[in-house]
Amino acid sequence: MRIVVVTGMSGAGKTTVLKIFEDAGWHCVDNLPPTFIGSFAKLCVERDTGITQVALGIDIRGGKMFDDLSQGLEELETQGVAYSILFLDASNDVLLNRYKETRHVHPLAKNDLVSVGIAKERVLLEDVKPRATYVIDTSFILPRQLKEKILHIFVENAEFDSMMINVVSFGYKFGIPDESDLVFDVRFLPNPFYNPELRALTGLDRDVRDYVMNHSVSVRFSESLLAMLRSLIPHYISEGKNQLIVSIGCTGGRHRSVALANELFTALKHGHSVVLSHRDIDKDPARHSGGRYEK
Repeated sequence: MRIVVVTGMSGAGKTTVLKIFEDAGWHCVDNLPPTFIGSFAKLCVERDTGITQVALGIDIRGGKMFDDLSQGLEELETQGVAYSILFLDASNDVLLNRYKETRHVHPLAKNDLVSVGIAKERVLLEDVKPRATYVIDTSFILPRQLKEKILHIFVENAEFDSMMINVVSFGYKFGIPDESDLVFDVRFLPNPFYNPELRALTGLDRDVRDYVMNHSVSVRFSESLLAMLRSLIPHYISEGKNQLIVSIGCTGGRHRSVALANELFTALKHGHSVVLSHRDIDKDPARHSGGRYEK
């Protein structure tokens, strides 16, 4: 029997992941009190249920019973049952936004602010995360990408790449992304904004991409940045970092930063788990400028 304990921060995607396991043919049990883990595994074996792959959703909804997780895992070890821990995480800002969108109540903040519940939960889980076999940060992962990663690890039994690289384009006029690990300012690159034919387009359009990347300064910077990232990534991985957020910024987040972020994503996705997002690409380029376009 193979058991995966799915745990982590509330709002980080445990329900979604359990559905992925279920669709892949695994037997799934959500919110199982940890004290029953050993009994459940023993029952499946003794009753000859035919259940060989199990995903257990276990989190702080179990209240004080969550404290029994270590005991439950020890029982599995005693029984000789193979298990792994999948810990799902996300940044505090992302978790807050998800709760605002769904209007769900945080399990630890029924009469308090969601932020307070998140803070309490991080403290309760601080001993669990280091024990995890796999840690996946879902802050910038689309449901489709999360599904691909889960199937890659648990169905295809492929090697787990713990580092998730998030390449984010943004506009300085809207602020630097708070979660950024590395920030690069590309406002020195040729600006398509001043070409009337390109102004309304974005870095996703071929004409804008060519305008930005066909200059020698852009090519040199792109090559240097890529070389630096490739030299740094192994060190981040060796230090146990599971997410690296690389933010590329120009003035409005529509042209130069988008074009360069796309170049990085294309180069890095071969050999790494990479997610690309353009935070400000759909924002009004005239915003915050009194109706005037500005550099």
